[in-house]
Amino acid sequence: MNILILGSGGREHSLAWAVMQNPKCDKLIVAPGNAGIAQIAECASLDINDGGAVAEFASENAIDFVIVGPEAPLAAGVSDRLREAALLVFGPSAAAAHLEASKSFTKDICDAAKAPTAAYGHFTEAEAAKAHVRTQGAPIVVKADGLAAGKGVIIAQTVAEAEAAIDDMFGGSFGAAGAEVVIEEFMQGEEASFFVLVDGDVCLPIGTAQDHKRVGEGDSGPNTGGMGAYSPAPVLTDAIAEKALTEIVRPTMAEMVRRGMPYQGVLYAGLMIEDGQPRLVEYNVRFGDPECQVLMLRLGAQALDLMLACAEGRLAEAQVNWADDHAMTVVLAANGYPGDYVKNSVIGGLDGLPEDSFHMMFHAGTSERDGAVIATGGRVLNATGRGATLAEARDRAYALVDAVDWPEGFCRRDIGWRALDAG
Repeated sequence: MNILILGSGGREHSLAWAVMQNPKCDKLIVAPGNAGIAQIAECASLDINDGGAVAEFASENAIDFVIVGPEAPLAAGVSDRLREAALLVFGPSAAAAHLEASKSFTKDICDAAKAPTAAYGHFTEAEAAKAHVRTQGAPIVVKADGLAAGKGVIIAQTVAEAEAAIDDMFGGSFGAAGAEVVIEEFMQGEEASFFVLVDGDVCLPIGTAQDHKRVGEGDSGPNTGGMGAYSPAPVLTDAIAEKALTEIVRPTMAEMVRRGMPYQGVLYAGLMIEDGQPRLVEYNVRFGDPECQVLMLRLGAQALDLMLACAEGRLAEAQVNWADDHAMTVVLAANGYPGDYVKNSVIGGLDGLPEDSFHMMFHAGTSERDGAVIATGGRVLNATGRGATLAEARDRAYALVDAVDWPEGFCRRDIGWRALDAG
């Protein structure tokens, strides 16, 4: 079959890699792709947020299946437009994508579903939000209501810090995403990511992961889109995962059906776990980045079969075959990230790196120029290793890191520290 993947990051490179492992894939196109993806698939220039343009491209290229990677095309209704064109697509409708596109919408759904989550307030103007913060005290969490590329969350340690975050959001620092603000209680515990495929009725767990949001060693410094991840997440035991499925995910999905917006695609539940009890931090309506990279390295070729079963409403007959293994990905970012970062530097040392089911360098913010790989984004490369233990996966990932010649980039050297220290 001919497959189209929408996106250009490390998530999409790992999806492309997994899809290419499956003999069902005859041809793969990724739009717009990146320098790493171009080595394994055809890349196409396409406005992936324009559903009409994507549908026309899919028709012209005899595409059988479209996998939507990022959240923006989903929120823009690209999946809806593709379904109207009778195309098979992996990704929720725009209505269902509100679970990520609007945090206040998600809170309302959780209230109706009685899914455990943080207490919150929803505000459309700064003074009321600040008054709420002064009443509640700190630490407290301030979130831009809309899509902010994973960066619209401030964990404020003081009331003054929370008030400054509110001013920044209503002042436009996150664009339209910050026009409304959700303020939540600060939840104690350990955070983990739970990934579930949903075809409207059936919920099929496909893996767990933990990522490192903060830029600095020891989980210090400002939040980023993610500096590394590992899978599985030790804190998400089978018993806790089942509790999350029963108390949070399934009730949410039932409420979505009740409201006439059934969910189809991957649901990424960010959970806070304390004393064996999971509570929802947030939903994302796509694979996490960099969590997708570790999931894909562990799933391999079966990832395509699972996504097809999801899109075709066949999850009841699907099964995930997990090996007893571990994977880790380490993000190499441009100096200065997540602030102003160095752009257009040349990355050396990529030729000859091992590329197999135990070692993969997934590209994120890269392009090719005159035969050289150029860093074009903040998060640029994902050095990903798999092994029988997390320590073995870590060693393979950092061996890839050390082979790269890129003085203008950096990474954290402690990815997986919590699980490794506990193990």
